[in-house]
Amino acid sequence: MTVMTQISDVLRQQDPQMADVLEGERLRQAGSLQLSAAENFTSPAVLAALGSPLANKYAEGYPGARHHGGCEYADLAERIAVERARALFGAEHANVQAHSGSSAVLAAYAALLRPGETVLAMGLPYGGHLTHGSPANFSGRWFDFVGYGVDESGLIDYHQVQDLARAHRPKAIVCGSISYPRHPEYSAFREIADEVGAYLIADAAHPIGLVAGGAAPSPVPYADIVCATTHKVLRGPRGGMILCGAEFAERIDRAVFPFTQGGAQMHTIAAKAVAFGEAAGSAFTSYAHRVVANARALADALAATGFAVTTGGTDTHLITADPAPLGLDGPTARGRLAAAGIVLDTCALPYGDQRGIRLGTAAVTTQGMGEAQMPRIAALFAAALRGEAAGTRAEVNELALAFPPYGAQ
Repeated sequence: MTVMTQISDVLRQQDPQMADVLEGERLRQAGSLQLSAAENFTSPAVLAALGSPLANKYAEGYPGARHHGGCEYADLAERIAVERARALFGAEHANVQAHSGSSAVLAAYAALLRPGETVLAMGLPYGGHLTHGSPANFSGRWFDFVGYGVDESGLIDYHQVQDLARAHRPKAIVCGSISYPRHPEYSAFREIADEVGAYLIADAAHPIGLVAGGAAPSPVPYADIVCATTHKVLRGPRGGMILCGAEFAERIDRAVFPFTQGGAQMHTIAAKAVAFGEAAGSAFTSYAHRVVANARALADALAATGFAVTTGGTDTHLITADPAPLGLDGPTARGRLAAAGIVLDTCALPYGDQRGIRLGTAAVTTQGMGEAQMPRIAALFAAALRGEAAGTRAEVNELALAFPPYGAQ
């Protein structure tokens, strides 16, 4: 019997209602196209660590300095995770306790800033994250954010970044986005930060998996602090991490615990360690490059069907596109695609106030799909947006089931 083919007999016997929910989610993932740029399929080994006895362990503090007894194996798991992260990304220090990417960014701000200080980050209308100054988020309430944008081609306007930095003299500059499909010029951000005496924080939640696989440039040599997630392309458990130089290590650790978080989730940290180990192998390097090749092929195929692909393509795993040339807005397009079993997100577009769609190729690449399947996916997009949901749903199901994420279903 292969992994994920059925819900545990123990759960089925004890809580059949929840077993049905989890089985339904398994079937949903297996029978539809998972094209959310933030999602992926973890390995069976990562899932095993998540379901391990470390889920029972309280371990506030850090290895060798816990507030609870019985942490010998918790300490060992965290030390392995930290050392693997440091080696994988060439960082002097790694904190693997952050519960999420947002938690990692919060800790970075807590380590470097005081409430009311100015931060320069990508504006939300251009792809900035909620933690980059949204008034609905702690960042927008506690700090004074100034937003930079993109030029007419959709690329970061570095002259604007420099002008805004000179005018506002921010305490920190944030480089990162949830929907920018090109590689940031980290060296340019570093030069601007140095000119105005600002810290440079890289929010690399999306590209960090590509960085691990050598398919994207690394922010580690340039940024004071790098915040990231451990899922997405990195293919680990849902969680966060922080990379930094030795001079910021103590400040970052204190900002995570005890300032912004309590006890670490030790089963998740063990799963992170497993994912870091996988990402250090040659198979993951090949995977990361296939993710990018698939994204470029899919972007080209979508453009051929009539989508306006922002920046004219992608360098990463994600694609943003405007369905307006097809007579649709982003939410309507997402709804029609969802009805056909194609799962993705909406996003802000770098012009006007309309929303487009955001998608990524990390999950379908994990399933084994390649560039040959990308034109077919684009054709399914087109059929779904024409309102042919019923027939398209059957084709989507057929394609997805031909590439099961965990072997035969």
